[in-house]
Amino acid sequence: MAKLLCICGKIGCGKTYYANRLKEQEHAVILSTDEVTYDLTNNQQGDGYDEFAIRVNLYLRKKAVEIVNAGCTVILDWGFWTKENRKEIKRYGENNGVLVEMHYIDIDDKTWYENIEKRNNEVISGNGGSSFYVNEGLLNKVSSLFEIPEKEEIDIWYKPCLLYTSP
Repeated sequence: MAKLLCICGKIGCGKTYYANRLKEQEHAVILSTDEVTYDLTNNQQGDGYDEFAIRVNLYLRKKAVEIVNAGCTVILDWGFWTKENRKEIKRYGENNGVLVEMHYIDIDDKTWYENIEKRNNEVISGNGGSSFYVNEGLLNKVSSLFEIPEKEEIDIWYKPCLLYTSP
């Protein structure tokens, strides 16, 4: 049965790596805000990123339901940083008759910072794919906005042991 898999985690925790592994296991389609942003703006959206990302997410969640209803599992590689984001996508799925499964990537701070450094080096060298550079401001924003999920919010709790891998 097709379902909607939502990947929760901070920037640089390995969401895209994990989503690509799930894609192979589930024969699924990945819908990624970062990928759309990169393809449409080459990550040059500036201060308008947050509003742009909200609009992209609204569009992608609509398409996700269409794809799941057509019989294919969809992976939303977004982050779902807040409890409200996670509750909202579950409500949206329920309202549209789609099973939603929340996956959380639980990364320790040391590995997270190592991943961010590796990711930034790849972006600088031109090998970062759709990833964007994580400066101190963005890192602080993520740290202040991200709400660690409670166990009852999450269906699959994944604790990675690998460093960040490029898409």
